[in-house]
Amino acid sequence: MDHSRYDKRKYPIVDVREGYGEWVRNYEAIVQDEMDLRLFEKLQTVDWSGAQTILDLACGTGRIGTWLKTRSAAPIDGLDLTPEMLNVARSKNIYRALHVADVSNTGLPAESYDICTQSLADEHMPDIKPLYQEAARLLKKGGTFVIIGFHPQFLMAGIPTHFDRESGETVTIRSYVHLLSDHVKAARAAGLSLLEMDEGLIDDAWLQKKPKWQVYLGIPVSFSMVWRRD
Repeated sequence: MDHSRYDKRKYPIVDVREGYGEWVRNYEAIVQDEMDLRLFEKLQTVDWSGAQTILDLACGTGRIGTWLKTRSAAPIDGLDLTPEMLNVARSKNIYRALHVADVSNTGLPAESYDICTQSLADEHMPDIKPLYQEAARLLKKGGTFVIIGFHPQFLMAGIPTHFDRESGETVTIRSYVHLLSDHVKAARAAGLSLLEMDEGLIDDAWLQKKPKWQVYLGIPVSFSMVWRRD
């Protein structure tokens, strides 16, 4: 479902490539660790240190790759749609290889990775079924796909992914609402089994950084799922 039916902000909408190409200038200063890294820290079923190869899908500026590097000695490959984001990731010298490609059609060899991760990107995809199909294709048997996403309930509460342009104009990056059940259906159809799931709520840690979000206290803002290739 297109997020616009729930959008309360009514900012102008830009596509993913354009939006992240502009937002790269201050993306890491805006995105909060509570959104995704806090959920990564809580995962219990992922053998980070045992992985031989890791793929960071929609790696962006390398925020998640930086975290992965603290958990695993395995070589990490990254992939993203936005060259400007990849330029920042490349400067961190944490990736073995970086690719400009769509996460639903990476062009990478099948059964190449023990772990695939994706954080805060599925909400920009009109259909998540190809994402799960591609993740399953890329994983070795028994491998795991870790996905962390913008919670559909928060999108439905009216808050889309947005940022301020250098001009000061606020814009929304085109987003879609995928219910948690949509993820389950897509993953099961791809031959993946759910190992773990969690949700992150707007709490006091969030309010210290975003006091105006008091109205959203207790509402889920992000989620994590760990899937295993059968």
